Amino acid sequence: MDTEISVLTDGRLLRPPSEVRPGERARAEAVPVAVVRDADPAAAPPEVRTVTGEKLFVPAVQRAELEEFCRRHGIPVVCRPDVWGDLLEPFLDTEFTPARRAATAAALARVGLDEAAVAGIRAEVGPLMVAYNSLHWDWAHLGLADLLDAASAATVPERYRIAPDRIPAFRARAMAVAELGHSPGGPGRR
Repeated sequence: MDTEISVLTDGRLLRPPSEVRPGERARAEAVPVAVVRDADPAAAPPEVRTVTGEKLFVPAVQRAELEEFCRRHGIPVVCRPDVWGDLLEPFLDTEFTPARRAATAAALARVGLDEAAVAGIRAEVGPLMVAYNSLHWDWAHLGLADLLDAASAATVPERYRIAPDRIPAFRARAMAVAELGHSPGGPGRR
């Protein structure tokens, strides 16, 4: 996965460098605990959400470390709706049955996405995700991490990738969609 993955090292959450110039050494950036709103170690992949709504992904092998990090720093553990999991379900390498169609439509409606909005988003990211999953053959789950990975993955044909100058806006919109259905301090706390 080419998605930027944050790691827990020495009790700190580190964000990978966003830009490394030729000849420079990559330096990870520490994420201050004060900007961490909540986390979901049970998500796939485990994730941390900042106060600005950005999702940072943590390797699944660090799930227990993330749980301990949250406990030690008093970071709320919150289970949020997997909006992108529902939006990307038709692009899995499996049958999208009428029952699954109805279940995802209901889940997406609960976060405020009507049929037209869902169709528009799926039309926009569909070719990208089909190209991405034609290599991965994922049949269990595609989510935000996969979408962000696909956007710039060298393994996806260039005609489907998001242009480098459009990545920041694409990322911001994807994060905003992922935020749908979340109400600070609302249900979902564990």
